[in-house]
Amino acid sequence: MIFLVDHNLKGYARILLGSLASLGWLDIVPISFVTFEDMGLSIDSNDRIVWRLAQKNQMILLTANRSMKGEDSLEQVMREENSPTSLPVVTIGNADRVLTDSSYREHCVDRLVEIVIYIGNYTGARRVFIP
Repeated sequence: MIFLVDHNLKGYARILLGSLASLGWLDIVPISFVTFEDMGLSIDSNDRIVWRLAQKNQMILLTANRSMKGEDSLEQVMREENSPTSLPVVTIGNADRVLTDSSYREHCVDRLVEIVIYIGNYTGARRVFIP
């Protein structure tokens, strides 16, 4: 499963990927992270563009702070465009703890793995908060 990493989470994603590798999950579960830059997205792309690109490319958006207000806010886009087959948006509840709290980071990693393994349980869910 490919996660599209929100532009402000690039460093966090590297840490999560390192934890996934060190815990041996990458040997078992196919997980990769791509950045906005990898996908040709501007860091100021609106949430509608980001969400549509992620869905079109069968990627899960990994974020921490996408907007909840406005016609192109992530919340509004999901309300209008989400379907039973849409992949969820995964939102890290407290991104700073990923950097400073190894237990929290491992819980986030475990949840990412769970979401990938059981993706059928999460399609159509709109947003999943981790850990």
